[in-house]
Amino acid sequence: MTDDGQLRDVALVVDDSPETLSLLTDALDKAGMTVMVALDGASAIKIAQRLLPDVILLDAMMPGIDGFETCRRLKTDAALRKVPVIFMTGLSETEHIVKGLEAGGVDYVTKPVIIEEMLARIRVHLATARVAQSARAALDASGRHLFAVNADGHVLWLTPQAEKTFLIADGDKGLLVPAEIRDWVAACNAGDADRRRNGPTLSLLRAGPVRISYVGRIGPDEFLLRLAPQEIEELPPALFEPFRLTMRELEVLSWIVRGKSNRDAAEILGMSTRTVDKHLEHVYAKLGVENRTAATALVLNLLGKASG
Repeated sequence: MTDDGQLRDVALVVDDSPETLSLLTDALDKAGMTVMVALDGASAIKIAQRLLPDVILLDAMMPGIDGFETCRRLKTDAALRKVPVIFMTGLSETEHIVKGLEAGGVDYVTKPVIIEEMLARIRVHLATARVAQSARAALDASGRHLFAVNADGHVLWLTPQAEKTFLIADGDKGLLVPAEIRDWVAACNAGDADRRRNGPTLSLLRAGPVRISYVGRIGPDEFLLRLAPQEIEELPPALFEPFRLTMRELEVLSWIVRGKSNRDAAEILGMSTRTVDKHLEHVYAKLGVENRTAATALVLNLLGKASG
């Protein structure tokens, strides 16, 4: 803590030069910051994941994992995506600057580092990060189903309500929306009003069918989207006659498509979870799919064609 009782900002400095580390550590400490240091990219990743920094100063050219790859790996961690990374480089060519920004950096300073300039850039990016965090905190408190993606389709953050309904692929922290959503976001951002009004529907494991709507662009590469779970009524038996599903199998499928777990479906239908499991085995075989995600996608496709 600082003398006035406020928490000190934490900076992680990554450089393979002990002289540079010493210079920056002294400067940042005098500026009232707590400093952590790493001599290589692998160590930086471990430190950042263990003790979340407020800002990262990253040498672009290091032996082993260079700064660009280190930044890319840092940004695959959801907790670190919002941490500003400032590259330090002796390379002033445009291609290297662009490479750093594409890797996830927000800024760069050239070596030898001018301390006053570096501190000014740090203050600006810390202030920007705090504004973004405050806005996200307000959205979290509102209880809305919102999330943000970049142009490549990577999910940057989700509100707690959105996280409850969103498909976490294989338990991975890094989420990537399908190509069709990326194309749709690009069209919306380009001003395609019709595409904005008719957002796509996705099948998400936790929520069943979910309609996505475009809220707007909130950063240079940050687009805000809203999730709206869609209610599905009972599935029309006639639509599924070609699959020869029994009425009980159709009932089970109906609740699975709505996002209910096997246990929830069992309680609703007054049967054991084991019986639901058995029904689903038969349903998957008859539909020619392997799991509930594929079954839900097939059902949504059929319903879409029937209503179109």
